[in-house]
Amino acid sequence: MPISRPTRRSLLAGLLIVPLALTACSGGEDYVPDPEALQIYSSQHQEITQAWADSFTEQTGIETQVRRGQDSSMGHMIVEEGEASPADVFLTENSPAMTVVDRAGLLAPVDQAATDQVPEQLVPSSGHWMPIAARSTVLIYNPSEISEAELPQSMMDLADPEWAGRWGAAPGGADFQAIVAGMLADRGEEPTRAWLEALEANAEVYQNNIATMKAVNAGEVPVGIMYHYYWYRDQAGDRSGSGNTQLHYFGNQDTGAFVSLSAGGVVASSDMPEEAQQFLAYVTSPEGQQVLADSGSMEYAVGTGVESDPALPPLDTLDAPPVDPATLNSDQVIQLMTDAGIL
Repeated sequence: MPISRPTRRSLLAGLLIVPLALTACSGGEDYVPDPEALQIYSSQHQEITQAWADSFTEQTGIETQVRRGQDSSMGHMIVEEGEASPADVFLTENSPAMTVVDRAGLLAPVDQAATDQVPEQLVPSSGHWMPIAARSTVLIYNPSEISEAELPQSMMDLADPEWAGRWGAAPGGADFQAIVAGMLADRGEEPTRAWLEALEANAEVYQNNIATMKAVNAGEVPVGIMYHYYWYRDQAGDRSGSGNTQLHYFGNQDTGAFVSLSAGGVVASSDMPEEAQQFLAYVTSPEGQQVLADSGSMEYAVGTGVESDPALPPLDTLDAPPVDPATLNSDQVIQLMTDAGIL
């Protein structure tokens, strides 16, 4: 009589006989996977992920559990866990973390029912994950410090000596590293390496996008590189961090017009693959995308027919560089930034 192979969930249930606390990769929270719940590993914004999970459960009766983390560490954690990972679904803020898991062969193809709900040009060529939101690279500038006519025509121009000490960024964060991954895919290794070396020598380094925005607002540097939505969220509030600034969109398919996709994928070893595919289909459905659009995050909705916040320039007008998101390589970016002395 053949002996049936234990499923990943039966193993999890067995583990729960003995109290078990797994420490998440970041945030310090204890994580005990519920074998009856769809396991959502997420580095996307916590409030949005939870709103998606709660609404999905309300509609389908499928219980969910969210494990929080950061892009890179959570992607590498799934790779380290391998086929024993409790994860059914992985959501990221930036797609390079998803490509880490994809390159390890740990993602299942996404059902066409989900991919049909977003524009074809946003779907990665691998077909193993799909966009769930988007954010644009922008140049923030302080008109009191620099005129619009003096702004760089390309983000690559910031490597020129004339910009030494005059621009800021937060290279230690996943957001900026996704921008560099876009540059690497768009321009190639040597131009990216040279630009990073100029960043290390010439740029003012800040802790995160908000710190960069506030530095430009305070006149510490005339311009900075960041994502758009931090500025729009501050503008929708008291404008204390951005009231003295404006945004410049590079457009013209420039590297500085890179649009980073937040990503969703189904882990191939999932014991709940149908439910996981259902969840991705919900997130990218008109209802799921409206949750994003109404969240106040100011990220772009990517679902067909769903409008983003009206304050934002339409996504299809940003003229981003034609980069296949499946090719973004965060590990190579980390190596280049380390070689340049930035990390």
